[in-house]
Amino acid sequence: MKSFCSALSLAITLYANQAFGSEAGMPQLNPEFWLSQIFWLVVIFSTLYLIVWKIFLPTITYSIENRKSKVVNDLNEAQKLKESAEKQLKEYNLIIENAKKEARKIIEESKKNLDEDIKDKKKKFSDEIEEELKAVEKEIIDLKKSSISNISNIAAETSSEVMKQVVNTEINKSSVSAIVNEVIKKKIEKYI
Repeated sequence: MKSFCSALSLAITLYANQAFGSEAGMPQLNPEFWLSQIFWLVVIFSTLYLIVWKIFLPTITYSIENRKSKVVNDLNEAQKLKESAEKQLKEYNLIIENAKKEARKIIEESKKNLDEDIKDKKKKFSDEIEEELKAVEKEIIDLKKSSISNISNIAAETSSEVMKQVVNTEINKSSVSAIVNEVIKKKIEKYI
């Protein structure tokens, strides 16, 4: 198989040399064709140069400039957004700080008002209790006075009855009443 591949490659090589070879040599190196070759070289490369210069280069330049301006605009817009965000953050922090101060102020005022209300209600309650105590004391004093007069009347009647039963005669109620009143006045002064 190796020898077959070698023979085949040798045959292809010989055939290719005969097919592509020229008897006079390479036409590019023949001076009689140089003028036409230079002409076509100038025409082809000039055409390529004009196509690249007028069609492809402006398109590429336009794309690069657009991309550059878009990047610059995006960076500028990002910077503006960053500054705007920082400004809004400062404003929000200021609003929050003011709200905290206002809340503290409201709490302090509410506490002060509540303390004043409590103080006023305590005073009113104390005044009401005092008035009730005075009324009760007056009532007690009135009750004492009325009870003393009742006691003196009861004592005078009881004393008259006791004397009447002991002595077995009628005694003057006004004199018994006067004696009882004197004794009660002496004894009552301790309690009034």
